[in-house]
Amino acid sequence: MSDSTGWSTSRERRPGVIPLRPLMLGEIVEGAVTTMRRHAGVVFGSAAVVALLSALVYYAADLWLLDATSPAPVIDADAPPEVQLDQAVSQLQDALPQFGVLGLITLVTQTFLAGLLTVVVGRAVLGQSIGVRAAWEELRPRLLPLLGLTAVVTALVMVGTAFFIVPGVWLYALLSLATPALILERGRVGAALRRSVALVQGAWWRVFGVLLAAILVTWVLSYLIQWPFNLAIDPQAFARGYTPEELLLQELGGAVARTVTVPFSAAVTALLYIDQRMRRENLADELARASRSE
Repeated sequence: MSDSTGWSTSRERRPGVIPLRPLMLGEIVEGAVTTMRRHAGVVFGSAAVVALLSALVYYAADLWLLDATSPAPVIDADAPPEVQLDQAVSQLQDALPQFGVLGLITLVTQTFLAGLLTVVVGRAVLGQSIGVRAAWEELRPRLLPLLGLTAVVTALVMVGTAFFIVPGVWLYALLSLATPALILERGRVGAALRRSVALVQGAWWRVFGVLLAAILVTWVLSYLIQWPFNLAIDPQAFARGYTPEELLLQELGGAVARTVTVPFSAAVTALLYIDQRMRRENLADELARASRSE
């Protein structure tokens, strides 16, 4: 008996969270959810700690760097068009440092968490468990290269997005597998970038489709999780300036959402990397041998 891909399903090899063969979209999503469920302690424990720490940093930045308690600047609807344009440019210039601060916080916290969870997924595919300490020991030698890699990819995607968006989207998918390549192959930054390009070439649309599906799922989950928190915040808060209590509620909602969505996104990306290698490099046999040797 075989499925539409021609792979045998009667004696399917599945030592861990996914079958060892090319995966369908649903199997990647299922594998991500199964990883989170089977390894809930390390996944949600580490995610919650990182999310809460980042929420505290965001909160401090809101209060003392970004001045979120002050009323938001508005564009005068009655002003001449050239004045409105000057006001819009001024608002953008004022917002750029804020985006830089938030981007730096996100880069550091989410990079660490994505790397840690990639290690967990690598073990989960083999049916192995791993604790936070062991995952950290495996990640630690590659943490600085991972930060550098994330900074490079982020910069390239931002520059590409500035040129009519399409180049940024293309680069986002093309370089999306660099993080799991760096972590699971224990390579260097340049090698990880080249590996991602090699694995995505010829399959860009499929990779982009899986990533887009993951983004949509995380967006819906994030909205639903943060919705109760947002209900307690005055809808006019952005215009009049947030109170410290409203900022705290907002950041707590974001922290709870990130505790769920960041692990899911990291797991999908890691499984997509493994899937591409099974499709192109017969990684399934290597994984099967590794699972039996444990």
